[in-house]
Amino acid sequence: MSDNIQTRIQSEIESARAACDTAGSTSQECAAAWDAVEELQAEASHQQANGSDKNSFETYCDNNPDADECRVYDN
Repeated sequence: MSDNIQTRIQSEIESARAACDTAGSTSQECAAAWDAVEELQAEASHQQANGSDKNSFETYCDNNPDADECRVYDN
């Protein structure tokens, strides 16, 4: 997972805490700020799931689908 998205998540968490301290924990501003945090966390999770599922062979075959070792034969 990218350090950049983790930095953005930390920044949004700080902003959400500040918004809740200023406007109150039941305010729309507080809820919206935490929604932004949740969206970033979901994106980070999505990136991690998509990036870590493939091994180097699968990545190679994605980039070279016509390679002999990547061909799939149905019997």
